[in-house]
Amino acid sequence: MAQEVCSLKAQLQEKEREIAALKEKLAQLEKSHNSVELHDKVTPLTPLKAKAALSNEDIMRYSRQLLLPELGVQGQLNLSKTSVLIVGCGGLGCPLAQYLAAAGIGRLGLLDYDEVELSNLHRQVLHGEENQGMAKALSAANAVNSGSGAFQKSGLFLDRGVAASCGQQLVMFDAQDARFRSIKLRPKQADCVVCGENPSITQLVDYEAFCGAAATDKCRKLNLLSRDQRITVQDYKAVIDHAEPHLLLDVRPLVEVDICHLPFSLNIPLSSLEARKSEHIRLLQERISQLKQQMAGDCRPPVYIICKLGNDSQKAVQVLEKMSGSEVDVITVKDICGGLMAWANRIDGTFPQY
Repeated sequence: MAQEVCSLKAQLQEKEREIAALKEKLAQLEKSHNSVELHDKVTPLTPLKAKAALSNEDIMRYSRQLLLPELGVQGQLNLSKTSVLIVGCGGLGCPLAQYLAAAGIGRLGLLDYDEVELSNLHRQVLHGEENQGMAKALSAANAVNSGSGAFQKSGLFLDRGVAASCGQQLVMFDAQDARFRSIKLRPKQADCVVCGENPSITQLVDYEAFCGAAATDKCRKLNLLSRDQRITVQDYKAVIDHAEPHLLLDVRPLVEVDICHLPFSLNIPLSSLEARKSEHIRLLQERISQLKQQMAGDCRPPVYIICKLGNDSQKAVQVLEKMSGSEVDVITVKDICGGLMAWANRIDGTFPQY
């Protein structure tokens, strides 16, 4: 029995050595596959090809910045054909490379003469312990290229010591105007209700109760309308398939419409409807009149309203119902449940999501 146990242990140790050798070989292969070429001098590069449009993956990846009117789709396309050279892959170059790559810069050049040292790692966040002795430019390029988490082996430690250069000060940076402001903080107060000698606030309040909102950045689904004021995306698909005359009104802001839209929709933002902007109300009335001429008899032209998730469209239904028969012709207005994201999930899997 003892001899059999010893034999099994020996076999197990042999298998463990084989597994360790295979893991090392796999790591070397993956490293060589993911590595980028290191140049010792500047070499000519072919010009970047401009993208004609953003892919669905691009739209999803950059969706949060695409919503910024200052950037939008065209700004993202401009980023994709832009080249940036970062001189120095240290404490400033590392986060800069990471953010530019993540933002969608078309080509990123990294220039550094130095090699990674252990003393670099606390601030040069693209480098890891396993990169010691490697050229910094190559280490940073591999980290940016792989998309792996650069902070997995890094720690952030905050020291509130009074000797710190920013002690008793709040430093604010305005990125739009490139301005710094320094606000002097008052010293600790003995009668403070939180940190004083006899504090009266000793525990956290209920965050959601205090703010009157859920502790999430996800949009909450609104239910402002009755069932007969809404239709599903499947129902709206049937309207299209049967070529039923109607008007599809997209009430998203223009910056979102530029990202994606159904080609047969009319865009009038919810804010314009609420503000009763004359040029948009005239446009809406013209389209309703055209639709009415298409339809035989005395009828109420159907208007379907869509947005991203089906929240703003419900608000727009309420606005248009008040306008119906006074500011525009009498219409039947309904919102499309779940909006364009429901359309993408249930009707057209190729439709971009953001």
